[in-house]
Amino acid sequence: MTRGADARTAPDVLPRGVPGHDEEVGMRSRRHPARPLVALLAAGALTAASSAASPAVAPTAAVPASPTGTHPHVPAPAYPLGTLLPEPVTDPDDASLRLGLAPHHDLARRLNELVATSDRVSAQVVGSSVEGRDLVLVTLTAPEGPDEAREQDRLRDRILADPVRAARDQELRERYKVPVLITANLHGNEWEGTDAALRLVEEWATSDDPDVLQTLESTRVHLMVSANPDGRVGNSRRNAAGFDLNRDLLTVSQPETRALRDVVVRTQPAMVLDVHGYVNGPLVEPTTPPHGENYEYDLFLKHAWPNALGIEEAILGLGLDDGDGVRPPQVPLRDWDEGWDDWPPIFLPQYAALHGAVAHTVEVPLRVNNASYDLPEEELRRRAAVNVDVARAAMGATLDYVRDHREELIADQVEIFRRGTAGEVQRPVPEGLFGVVGPEDVSVTKYPRAYVVPAGGRQRSAPAAARLVRHLLDHGVQVERAEAPVVVDGTTYPEGSWVVDLHQARRGVAHALLGQGTDLSDRVEAMYDISGWSLGLLWGADVVPVRPGSGDGWDVPRAPVGTVPGQGQVAPSSRGWVLELADPADVRALGQLLSWEVGATLLPDGTVHLPVSAAWAVEQVADDHGVHLAGASAAQAEAAGTEEAAVLARPPVVGVAATAEERWVLTDMGLTVRPVGTDELNEGLDLSDLDTLYVSTGLAMDQLDEEARAEVRSFLAEGGGLVARGAAANHLEDALDLLDVTVVAGPGDANGVVAVTDEDGPVAGDGPGHTFVYGPRWFTDLPDDVHVEQRFADDPLVSGHWRPGGTGPDAAAGEAVLVRGTTDSGGRVVLIGSEPLFRAHPLGQHAVVARALLWTGLLPP
Repeated sequence: MTRGADARTAPDVLPRGVPGHDEEVGMRSRRHPARPLVALLAAGALTAASSAASPAVAPTAAVPASPTGTHPHVPAPAYPLGTLLPEPVTDPDDASLRLGLAPHHDLARRLNELVATSDRVSAQVVGSSVEGRDLVLVTLTAPEGPDEAREQDRLRDRILADPVRAARDQELRERYKVPVLITANLHGNEWEGTDAALRLVEEWATSDDPDVLQTLESTRVHLMVSANPDGRVGNSRRNAAGFDLNRDLLTVSQPETRALRDVVVRTQPAMVLDVHGYVNGPLVEPTTPPHGENYEYDLFLKHAWPNALGIEEAILGLGLDDGDGVRPPQVPLRDWDEGWDDWPPIFLPQYAALHGAVAHTVEVPLRVNNASYDLPEEELRRRAAVNVDVARAAMGATLDYVRDHREELIADQVEIFRRGTAGEVQRPVPEGLFGVVGPEDVSVTKYPRAYVVPAGGRQRSAPAAARLVRHLLDHGVQVERAEAPVVVDGTTYPEGSWVVDLHQARRGVAHALLGQGTDLSDRVEAMYDISGWSLGLLWGADVVPVRPGSGDGWDVPRAPVGTVPGQGQVAPSSRGWVLELADPADVRALGQLLSWEVGATLLPDGTVHLPVSAAWAVEQVADDHGVHLAGASAAQAEAAGTEEAAVLARPPVVGVAATAEERWVLTDMGLTVRPVGTDELNEGLDLSDLDTLYVSTGLAMDQLDEEARAEVRSFLAEGGGLVARGAAANHLEDALDLLDVTVVAGPGDANGVVAVTDEDGPVAGDGPGHTFVYGPRWFTDLPDDVHVEQRFADDPLVSGHWRPGGTGPDAAAGEAVLVRGTTDSGGRVVLIGSEPLFRAHPLGQHAVVARALLWTGLLPP
């Protein structure tokens, strides 16, 4: 499936109400029964942009300005590009081969043959995967000379930068090539979209069909033929780092999603088709409500609905039936009540919609992955061939729609951007539209006037603010620097603060990234995936919305931002310096400092003291990581020499039993990670070389043999630390009687952004005040020697889906969500009921986990 189950559930389990392969689920009728532009960057430039360090790694990297002041832009060469792709060595173990599909090593060879023989086909490398495989973008279009390529560049820029003029531009309507983006294989073991895309390229490379020729003259078709080549080769839904890439389009932590984001921003597609599997009958979006709040749904649905019907007709035209194992196509907007919403823009099509695209997910029907991969090869190849036909039919129908509705698609993308620049209110979808729109589909968003990201401010917010602004620029959002102090609601922020004016074309992108989101708990019974996210609340920066009534003190002279200068600062001091460890950048800086053996000391309050002799190193890490180092107080300098402090020779060695994303975050912060789990312990793993454990999943005490259980207990008895999160906090507290607290579990599907209050201890510190939950937990009946570091606020849910009653947010209000204490045998323990590392997104909470690991693993007992 394009979205599928989270790591906490089996990957083949569908949400309630979602018909899936091998399930006899009756569809629930809602209201009726079921029935181009500017050219790309040159290959080298785009590859470089796509392989840049993640925003979590390099918060202060410079980003050159584009003509619109929003994103790098370099004019592309004429089409065809004429470049050939590197051809990888043959891999006989490529999982695609068993299905009779194209292995990754064959893609470049086949594409190079087309590039060499057709003037309609261009191919370029736009990034590389975690394991170093090329990410390839193919472009199909009629030949363009340099002048025409520049003209397309100019017209694309006009749509974005001056949509009012673009709406009146007759030349644009006549000459602009509509950009289409087709993506496949974003989930690595959903293979067939890649082969359908190859078939399309091979057929169109030489076709003399008049419709094909007309489409090539009026369209640029961009195809990301395999967006997850590591998963394709290795038979994995996720990439090689363990991330579901179709959940990473806002956070963009992975190289594959960075490449995809860059392609969306640069090509500015008017239509996007993302091919996945497996739902039977074939599923074609648009979706059930609630609908994404940050795109213009009236203009989106105007095209998404008829295109979906065209795709449905094309699939039915294949003549597939029960004998083939294929049920009739289904369109969730028409056929379901709920269960397949487009609310969170973490999925590629929903993310692309923020950029003015009409976007669809299409799910091919016959499962060939997971347990089905073990079916007889003949049956697998039959199923895969059917799926390729379905995907190819969807692509053909979509391109037919674009050709036949080219001017309307252009006009409506221009109108989306015009509404943004004018700051107009959204227009609701007319109830009853197409006979499928009901009152539950009709809603609008109230945008703030602007956002301010203050400069300076607290020590913890400096690297976070720089990282956030860089991230906004990378997504194509316009950011400006205030040339005078900014006043919002009576508070003055210094000159140099960043301003995001929402009177801009990509206001939907900006608001999706910075806004707090919406509480959806009373709108639907259940959501498909997460329902709350917010870089503004979860990334550690201070972000101030400017709302009606906030005054106009924010509207000062401003200059466009094209680069993010270094934000590192070192205060003058004669007592040394203190590193707060309040941001992932601080944790990385600490790792660098420890590698230089500068005499760092972990203080009992969770901060790190650096001596005067480390001045050279302090200046260097401030430059390298954009961190702020405050001068040490007399009390802090004195504390560095006490028995309660710990001289740090190295980062803690952490045994990790957790999700792949959590392991990635801990490693990304520079911590030393060792795998620990039930199997490893039963095989005799010795824990004595570890300082502490981080456990969220994969370590079950009731599945350990006697010697393994004794090893865990001995580790804790001898002073080893433990940080346990989520269900593991329940399990390990019950099995080991760690802190003698009661663990209360909230609903397993409750998720979203929650407000918390920090108690300013050695673990939580002065946190950003918000974290993320998915299946929240909290701790009650606390003994006197257990310390609360973080509590849910009195009204905890800010955005997401967590229904009241029972163990709802009202029951969690004011309860402890992060506690620390010491076991009877002297082991330090931290229990966490939230998801501070969830999908690498809540960056403002990542350092809390690092501090917990330091506190449990390195401070003296």
